[in-house]
This record gives sequence, structure tokens and C-alpha cells, in this order.
Amino acid sequence: MNSLPRSHSAPIIAPARARHAAAPAAASHLRLDLTVALLGLLVLLAWESTGLDLVVSRVYGTHGGFPWRDAWISRALLHDGGRAAAWCVMAFVVGSALWPASRDPQRAERWYWIGVSLVCLLIVPTIKQLSHSSCPWDLAEFGGVAAYVPHWQFRIHDGGPGHCFPSGHAVAAFGFLGMYFGWRAHRPSLARLFLALICIFGALFGWAQLARGAHYVSHTLWSAWLCWVVCALAARWWWLRHPAPLAVSA
Repeated sequence: MNSLPRSHSAPIIAPARARHAAAPAAASHLRLDLTVALLGLLVLLAWESTGLDLVVSRVYGTHGGFPWRDAWISRALLHDGGRAAAWCVMAFVVGSALWPASRDPQRAERWYWIGVSLVCLLIVPTIKQLSHSSCPWDLAEFGGVAAYVPHWQFRIHDGGPGHCFPSGHAVAAFGFLGMYFGWRAHRPSLARLFLALICIFGALFGWAQLARGAHYVSHTLWSAWLCWVVCALAARWWWLRHPAPLAVSA
């Protein structure tokens, strides 16, 4: 007797099993995200307690101001050029979401992380507009009018124009941390490359603003920390609502 041909049943999705199977990786990512956030916060608090912001700024500033303020490398290349580069990266990321490749992450997830980047690009400048902390180049000892007041003493006005904490320019790099979070579950090596590039350019942008007298070291560090926390929370929210599908045979 001839046996009936086998039928290849299409895979079905088991959401409950998918969530269970994806849980270990998600838990590992969550632990990493929390560890980085907590360690980063401890580093920031330690830095704030030392008063090194002003010490480091004095390396670049004089009584006549900051010689690097209008230097080509710090202003034209890393400030103006960095801003233009950020817009180019955003255009590329949007383009990849409009015409996504066949590999993950898919279109919905890419648009989600574009939205997260926009949140980062908005939240830091918003905090900056509410801040009373003035920039280093506004201090009296560097030719300005303000007195030095740590930015965490937010009720004390320093006599300057304020609106300088945290670093908005650093977000031109750190605002794209979502590229790391969005790709790490799909292509970990590429995600790590994104993370390395983001940190390198964030550090360069931060140094440029430090040398120009536009920001203290802590301003850049807080921007990086805020962007990391926003992305970590966004990653957790995405996983809770979109657990990785698990294909099983019927």
C-alpha cells in the first residue's frame, strides 16, 4: 500500500512559548542595561562630588576666554560638521526604514527606534532650556559675568544666561544609541560596532564643546546617561509587547 505523501505544515507561532524562549536573552539584556545605568550613575555622582568640572575647564580656558572656541577642528569640524553628520545619519536610518532589507529588524521595529532617537534628541534640549546653569565661557574667570555654581544646585542662579546643562551637541551622537539596542538581538556584532562608533563620536563631540568652553565634562556624561536610560526603558517596553516569535511544527 502506498503511503500518503507527507504534508509540510506551515509553522505556527506560539506566543506563550515565544515569550518563555526569549526570556533568558531579554533578562540578560535587562541586567546589562540596568548595570550600565547604575554604574554610570555612580560614576556621575562621584565626578560631581570631586568638583573636577571646573578643574578640567581651566585646562582650556584663560582669563581672556577659550582659545579653542572658534578653532577649525573644534567648531567647524566637530561642532558644525558633527551636527550635519547627525542629520545625514538620521536620513540614512529613515531611508533604511522606508526600504528595509530582508533581514531583521523589520520595518515596525526600525520606526520604533527612530522614534526613540527623536525622544533623546528632544528630551536633552528640553532639560537644557529649563536649566539655570551657564556655560564655562560665561564664567567671570574666563571673561564672562557668571559665578561658578554646580548645575545640581538648580535653585541657585549663577548670574549668567543659563540654559547650558546638559550637552545638547553630545546628543548628536548619543541620541542614536537606539541603533545598538535595536540591532543587538538580531546582529550582535553590528550592534556592538554601532555602540563603539556612537561612543567614539560622542566623546569627540563632548571634547570639542569642552575645549570651546561650551560645556563641562559632566554635561556630556549626563547626556550619554540620559540617552542610555531612555533607550533601555524603550527596549524593555518593546520586548514586553513584541516577544520574539518562536516557530514550531504542527
